[in-house]
Amino acid sequence: MVHTLKGTVRVGDRLIEVDSEGYLRHLGDWSEDFARALAEREGLELTDAHWELIHFLRAYWTEHGVQPQVRVMIRHFTARWGAQRGSNHHLHEMFPRGGPQKQGNRLAGLLRTKGEH
Repeated sequence: MVHTLKGTVRVGDRLIEVDSEGYLRHLGDWSEDFARALAEREGLELTDAHWELIHFLRAYWTEHGVQPQVRVMIRHFTARWGAQRGSNHHLHEMFPRGGPQKQGNRLAGLLRTKGEH
């Protein structure tokens, strides 16, 4: 069980600060353990496919300085996994709390996308 205080996620012996929706307050606090703890809090079991998408989001952010749009994710994962598994519908099923652009970004330790409140 993940113990949290409002605005934090416990990762080992550390409390990591997050905003009201679970996005990191300090991007440097991200770790795979943070992603696991946040996923547990959100009731999501991370599979190899989830990790592949999380690592794609982080690599894209590192290279471009922004999060990829969903259509970029669809194009990338359709090429890797095929049309059905790379589809918008499937990516949203994988990340049921806001899709890959919201829940995926939270788990990847990235910022909210433009237009989120």
